[in-house]
Amino acid sequence: MEVQATDSQVLTWRDKLHAWRQQHVSERMFILVLAFLVGFFAAVAAFVLHWFINQIAALLTSSFDATTSNWPYLVYPVIGIYLTSLFVRHIVKDNISHGITRILYAISQNHSRLRSHNTWSSVIASAITIGFGGSVGAEAPIVLTGSAIGSNLGKLFKMDSHTLMLLVGCGAAGAIAGIFKAPIAGLVFTLEVLMIDLTMASLLPILVSCVTATCFTYIFSGDAALFTFHLDNNWTVERVPACIGLGVFCGLVSLYFIRAMGFAEGIFARFKERPYVRLALGGITLSLLIFLFPSLFGEGYASINLLLNGQTEADWNQILNNSLFSGDSHMLIPYIALVLLTKVFATSATNGAGGCGGTFAPSLFIGCFAGFLFARVWNIEEVGVYVPEKNFALMGMAGVMSGVMHAPLTGIFLIAELTGGYSLFLPLMIVSVMSYLTIIIFEPHSIYGSRLAREGLLITHHTDHAVLTLMQLDSCLERDFEAVPRDMKLAQMVHKISRSRSSILPVTDAAGVLLGEVDITKIRHIVFRTELYHNYTATQLMLPPAATLSDQMPMTDVMKVFDETHADQLPVLDHEGHLKGYISRQRLYSQYRKMVADMSED
Repeated sequence: MEVQATDSQVLTWRDKLHAWRQQHVSERMFILVLAFLVGFFAAVAAFVLHWFINQIAALLTSSFDATTSNWPYLVYPVIGIYLTSLFVRHIVKDNISHGITRILYAISQNHSRLRSHNTWSSVIASAITIGFGGSVGAEAPIVLTGSAIGSNLGKLFKMDSHTLMLLVGCGAAGAIAGIFKAPIAGLVFTLEVLMIDLTMASLLPILVSCVTATCFTYIFSGDAALFTFHLDNNWTVERVPACIGLGVFCGLVSLYFIRAMGFAEGIFARFKERPYVRLALGGITLSLLIFLFPSLFGEGYASINLLLNGQTEADWNQILNNSLFSGDSHMLIPYIALVLLTKVFATSATNGAGGCGGTFAPSLFIGCFAGFLFARVWNIEEVGVYVPEKNFALMGMAGVMSGVMHAPLTGIFLIAELTGGYSLFLPLMIVSVMSYLTIIIFEPHSIYGSRLAREGLLITHHTDHAVLTLMQLDSCLERDFEAVPRDMKLAQMVHKISRSRSSILPVTDAAGVLLGEVDITKIRHIVFRTELYHNYTATQLMLPPAATLSDQMPMTDVMKVFDETHADQLPVLDHEGHLKGYISRQRLYSQYRKMVADMSED
């Protein structure tokens, strides 16, 4: 009884706070306050995660010898993945992988509602995975964390689904802005990757979240950036062909990244119910790759900074440290190429074995290596004018990110803000656009959206498609129907007809499987002739429906079926053929028009 009283008091307190807020604070102003809070908490989460990662990595690698290989590379990642899998399996008890994909799913299918544990579980899991050397990124877990903070704050204050979607976008934008100290990139990321349309009403809250997260990140961590870059070789128009070539190369590398990632994920998916087999397979693969190519250890940001800031061969050869090729400068280009090719498998092995991390950082890593490799080969072959390797390593980061995420604006602004490389803005644009134009020939969706697109669950900027994706079949389903058995006489059916609100009587068997339909409008010539009431049964009067709908069918397909059949209402069946209800054309279009109107409001 005491517990019930306490719950009642909590609910009353929430209701009173909600009522006070509605009376004294306008909706628009309150959303801005929530956006500020989301930005602040996203910055805190990003700082905590990177602090944990750095502390764990420093503790484990402080005794490594840079001039030779180190056997702990074989052990640390497996330990980290095992600890992460135990944490997820026994504490979280939910799937927290593919963070950005989960956000897209929540927006399209779950009214932008993310579970409360997502506000902290990804931070802990990814810190363990990456700190122990897992070859993944911390960005996707932080984006999921920021979005979950926005979603749960919105739920706490009883915001509607439209505002929840905006707060999810604020969380994602704030996370990107905070991690990279790049507020414009955070804003553009929300537009391009999460597909949240920016009206004037939604633009300001997202900007507030981005600026708040960036400012507090500066307060927490100072002026230091994740990557440092100093331009010492200005771009000239003679390098346009090289930039176009790099863009095409980055697009092809992005295609390899997406396809190889999908292939590797498919292999690990076969062992979904056998976690220790996945751990063994992924752990052995990852440990071997990191032992051969230590640059794959962790996020790889140290290697990126080496390529972005190297001035001489001696500087760039440092990337061979800790490997079997240490000190052999002739192996630099083969090493770069092999790391580029194997990074995607190291990332897949980390997540497939039970680790937690994203593909954001791996795309930056591969892009940097791809840009450096392209420039070095270009200069060796003397294809044209000399191109500086460090500049092209920077542009390669934008190129591969643009291709993998299908987000050229995010790639351009993120790299420009992240490194202060605004003097390379034009070549960044050329490379990013060419990479995007190359990848869309082969892959219509980003690495995040491809999984949902295959199921018809991906939100796009096409308003009609976006509305249909957001619509839920259950919300249109009419379950108030009068089913009749196959052997029922017309005399008994008349009583059913008098109570029915529909012109259709479904005929089902004892298990509820749909056998056919009796269209009341087509039996008027006998329904009023009482002498025929015992001459006809439901089986004799029923007809097959114009079409049937599956309860798992996307709303885009539902709309197509209605357009093709011109039916007024259609039955919805489960996978065993049981009748769940009916969808009427009138109700479907009514809800569709309402959602279009809601999305059009500023």
